[in-house]
Amino acid sequence: MTGVRELRLVVTAADYDEALRFYRDVLGLEQRAAFASDGGRVTILEAGRATLEITDPPHAEFIDQVEVGSRVAGHIRVAFEVDDSERTTRELAAAGAEVIAEPTRTPWNSLNARLRAPAGLQLTLFQELGE
Repeated sequence: MTGVRELRLVVTAADYDEALRFYRDVLGLEQRAAFASDGGRVTILEAGRATLEITDPPHAEFIDQVEVGSRVAGHIRVAFEVDDSERTTRELAAAGAEVIAEPTRTPWNSLNARLRAPAGLQLTLFQELGE
């Protein structure tokens, strides 16, 4: 069995410069590398520890109900753990993200917000509140 060393989510952004500004400069993802050629541009951003969360449709519906109040996400949603979900939500909204749902305390004791962000991604920002 081979081991996976990294999870890389690849997003094709129609407005590459806007997506790069939003995720790197506003959200604060650290730039690891960038490449340009006649075939286009790509930037690799560090997003801390990566996990792959697999859910079934009923649980996805439950998460949307808790965070937003109705089913709104597609089959892919990107979640970022942040130190302060309220502050980060305000910063990303000021930078052009659409707030779908303000930070809400969840039954699993985190403070989660939902946003529609550049490159067509729906984001959950979550802050773990502890015991």
